Amino acid sequence: MPPAASSNQSPRKSPRSRKSHAGKAEVSVRAGDPATGSVQVADGEGRGNFPPHKTASIKRAKAITGANVNGVETVPESGGTKRKRKIVEEREVQVDGSTPKKAKGSKRVKEEDHSVQQDGTISPTRKGSIKTEVKEEKREVDTLPTKPPKKKTKAQTKTPVNQEAAEESAVVDGSETTKKSKVNKTAKVKPEAAEGDEEGDGEGETPKKPIRKRKTKEEKEAEAMPLAARTVGLNMFVGAHVSCAKGVHNTVTNCLHIGGNAFAMFLKSQRKWENPPLQDEHRDRFRHLCGQHTYDAASHVLPHGSYLVNLAQEDPGKHAQAYDTFLDDLHRCEALGIKLYNFHPGWTGPTATRSSALTRIAASLNRAISATSTVTPVLETMAGSGSVIGSTFSDLASIIEQIKDKSRVGVCIDTCHIFAAGYDLRTPASFSQVMDEFGQTVGFNYLKALHLNDSKAPFGSHRDLHANIGTGFLGLRAFHNVMNEKRFEGLPMVLETPIDQKDPENPSKTIEDKTVWAKEIKMLESLIGMDIESQAFRSVEAELNEVGRLEREKHLEQYERKLEKEAKAAEKAAGKGKKKMNKEAGQGKQTTLTWRSAKVVEGERRAVMDESSGSELSSVGPSD
Repeated sequence: MPPAASSNQSPRKSPRSRKSHAGKAEVSVRAGDPATGSVQVADGEGRGNFPPHKTASIKRAKAITGANVNGVETVPESGGTKRKRKIVEEREVQVDGSTPKKAKGSKRVKEEDHSVQQDGTISPTRKGSIKTEVKEEKREVDTLPTKPPKKKTKAQTKTPVNQEAAEESAVVDGSETTKKSKVNKTAKVKPEAAEGDEEGDGEGETPKKPIRKRKTKEEKEAEAMPLAARTVGLNMFVGAHVSCAKGVHNTVTNCLHIGGNAFAMFLKSQRKWENPPLQDEHRDRFRHLCGQHTYDAASHVLPHGSYLVNLAQEDPGKHAQAYDTFLDDLHRCEALGIKLYNFHPGWTGPTATRSSALTRIAASLNRAISATSTVTPVLETMAGSGSVIGSTFSDLASIIEQIKDKSRVGVCIDTCHIFAAGYDLRTPASFSQVMDEFGQTVGFNYLKALHLNDSKAPFGSHRDLHANIGTGFLGLRAFHNVMNEKRFEGLPMVLETPIDQKDPENPSKTIEDKTVWAKEIKMLESLIGMDIESQAFRSVEAELNEVGRLEREKHLEQYERKLEKEAKAAEKAAGKGKKKMNKEAGQGKQTTLTWRSAKVVEGERRAVMDESSGSELSSVGPSD
């Protein structure tokens, strides 16, 4: 047995194994080879020398326990803290670096003397005599301040990771410092269960899904109540583009909920090509609800086509796909008793010419009209960005001109789109001028519907950005002009204004606030016959103008930057063209020519040149 401890220490107890946090037996620590820094351990199952990088926790235990007697670490009794630290810092190690099996029971195993060779290792002949005392007992370490145990994921509890050295406390100059040792890299760990992911990201726990609060019966009844009553007896039929979620028949009650007299909707998902067929039950319920609530499906319901459809598509396969989806919508309209179907004409694509694209659209409409019997396709006016068709009245007129049955084709004016395309609706004079141009170019007999939207983008910007009524660049006066235009009476007038608001319970998300539509419908209806110079009109106009002020300023600044960039690009291109013309002129004449000026006047490019003799040459003709 080793000699007794010094006088300032209580008699040393024999090295004892204890149950670790992981539920494993521990080992006693003995001296190793000073030259290599290895440490000799015995755990009752094997022995061996361990290099420094394998014995981090053993070295810490040695540093804390202090002196060793005959190769076995002693535990000073003078410091209670050190005694407790000794208990905490003891760690178990096997030769292969893995955690030994859990010791069973509390029986004692007889201790035997250990013979230590000169090199500090245990004699191989004594291999079978190395025993440790294993006893399950509650240690006084329970009184030490410790962090609450972390919850482990299912993957972590099954992973044999050496976690004993995860966090250790050391006493340095009387103060405690926390150290973190490396995790056993040889252990196989799933990426999502790695210890490195435990801290900072929810402590290794799977994030819980937010619990949705169930609506009470009172809340459901309140939501079902109409936000506003329908106005009866008006010749202007105002509504909104409502949801068709859970069946097209729900669009009727959704329109009734906001107090609308007309409505639009999608007949199926507009974000995918393949959709299930219209259910007979939904068809019958739609027809029944329209009759019950006196909605004229033939005149005041305006379905909107899929954004995927481009009837101007040049590729034969893609064009066939677009046409089939388009025709399927027309068949659904006829099944529901709807006679108007609004759609975007399309876009030319990177290679097609505008005239060929217009011809393909007209040809597709002729085929679709022949394949149906009652529904009327309605071409929507567009803002005109890129190669989009429909931004000019002449585009629509060109398509209508090629339709064989002209009684079954129509046009829908979108106020935001034509304003962005360069048609001014803001003053009575400019509004009247635009309407006259539409009548002369297209014809009011083809006007079947309107989309009522203000514009976040400035006049002529060719940007399709819808704003709430009165808050955009169109302003409330433009809609006063619309609501008092006699030629719009009896037509469906559909709001497509934004209704997304920040969720008060979760500001990072948005929710639909249908009260926006209910209020806009009533406000538009109130403009009929209202004096534009009255105090009532002016106060509402000023209030809405202030609501959209910041948004208008932002988009105006963007538009002005775009114009400035385009002007610089045009100036640069003009400079290159001028140099090219100088070069060509110099090569074509014997005399030296000097360009004095060049400018564009109403589509003509004129240039004034002086020869070296001073005679004046004739001007260049009109440009292409």
